[in-house]
Amino acid sequence: MLKTLHIENYALIRQSDLSFDAGFVVITGETGAGKSILIGALGLLLGQRADSQVLNDKQAKCIVEATFDISSLGLEPFFEANDLDYDATLVVRREILPSAKSRAFVNDSPVSLPLLRQLSGYLIDVHSQHETLTLNESGFQMSLLDTLGEGAMAALEEYKGVYSEYAWLKSKLERLTTDDAQQRKDYDYNRFLFEELMEAHLAEGEQEELEEEQQLLEGTENIKQALTMVREVCDGESDAAAFSRLSFAKAQLGRVASFHRDLDVLHTRLDSVLIELRDILNDVDRMDEALTFSPQRQQEVAERLDTIYKLQRKHGVKTIGELLAVQTSLDEKLQAVNGMDEAIQQAMEAVDKAFGKVQKLAARQTELRRMAGKQLELRLQPLLADLGMKNGCLRVQIDPASEYTPQGNDRVSFLFSANAGSEPRELAKVASGGELSRLMLAIKSLIADRRLLPTIVFDEIDTGISGDIAVRVADIVSRMAQQRQVVAITHLPQLAARAGQHWKVYKTTDGKTTASHIRPLSRAECEHEVAVMLSADPPTDSALQTARELMNH
Repeated sequence: MLKTLHIENYALIRQSDLSFDAGFVVITGETGAGKSILIGALGLLLGQRADSQVLNDKQAKCIVEATFDISSLGLEPFFEANDLDYDATLVVRREILPSAKSRAFVNDSPVSLPLLRQLSGYLIDVHSQHETLTLNESGFQMSLLDTLGEGAMAALEEYKGVYSEYAWLKSKLERLTTDDAQQRKDYDYNRFLFEELMEAHLAEGEQEELEEEQQLLEGTENIKQALTMVREVCDGESDAAAFSRLSFAKAQLGRVASFHRDLDVLHTRLDSVLIELRDILNDVDRMDEALTFSPQRQQEVAERLDTIYKLQRKHGVKTIGELLAVQTSLDEKLQAVNGMDEAIQQAMEAVDKAFGKVQKLAARQTELRRMAGKQLELRLQPLLADLGMKNGCLRVQIDPASEYTPQGNDRVSFLFSANAGSEPRELAKVASGGELSRLMLAIKSLIADRRLLPTIVFDEIDTGISGDIAVRVADIVSRMAQQRQVVAITHLPQLAARAGQHWKVYKTTDGKTTASHIRPLSRAECEHEVAVMLSADPPTDSALQTARELMNH
């Protein structure tokens, strides 16, 4: 139950504090006094979007805070699941900063708007004039049947779970089919690339070896010339050849080595030089014999390297190792195409199985809605009669929809007739504003019994209603208030007269600024206010008498 409401710096309201009683509460006031501002402020607590334009003082923040008695609602699991502190007195606060940023708090803990909207669904139902128009919408009509139907909401949640799985599997199948089409489109080209790499018989390290061999083949002639020069310099027929002159030098040292120890050492060292030179000459001969210039081999190496370089450029890589990785990747793509048929077949079977469950549960949901529709037709009939439409009737029509959705496979239509002998037609085409208001009130009374919400707020449910019908509307709202708190913003004196608590909204101005205020009325003030609603201000004596009679009804 809504206990208190504090509004600060919101639109024309500078600051107001309201305390609500249980039962039936009305809020009245002249048109434009600011009654709708209260609904807007309350909407902030229900998680509606905030706008800095509502700030009265653009330099200060707006605060809307309410307390609720939730001791009988059993919301402890909700608070525990969302890591919130639980208290039987719930405090909800919204703040709008001048920067347009908005903050929400539940028992002083910051919360998100989606969480606030979820919590408000357990606390309060606000019915506005705009919501009356939603009665014409098929989605609202379907939701209404699910709310009223025995077990329909639980069945719908089960269906949504199965439908979600079906939608995911269907999406997976579509992705597989798309991928398969793309892969098959690329299959021939990938196979060509793969076979081209396979035919190249690439091997790790091959490129480096070929590049070294190519460098050697290209320098063979120069190398042989150099080796020949080395041989001639070291061991040629000329007396100037290094080997001959060093041998002569060794012989000279040999003749005198016995005269001095150091000479003998020099002789030995020179002998070592001659041995090393002989080894060098042997290696020169060996290399010269091994080197054979082969134009054919040179061409083979060049062609092999050209093949490797072309493949690297084609695939945008720089090494044979990377080419081999490309080859492996192409092989995997080709194998994937071959295995895709099996994957698609399995996905199709999974989709078919899930769709079977969807169809079964959707059919059950349709049946529950048909049953709820029949009950709605039966339970509305006496209510419509109470509201002055004794010949009015509502028919619920459920047809198969063109496709399955998260809500099922139904297209719901409410058909209405207000007069005897008239064939029911679509509600939007035949119901007047007043008839829609009365019909919505009757439906709200049924929903209230079903959902057991602690508080219902009616924002001008009396649109298009007057006279005897107003009395009947007051009867229904009064009955609703016996089981829960009902807050009604109204222009109907018949409705206002039934209230246990009465608040009046009014405006004041100092010539420069205008402000909205709200205050509770005493019994005598209530009588005066009802009389004003019946006639004018000041009210006539007959209006005062009628007001007393209405309040004593």
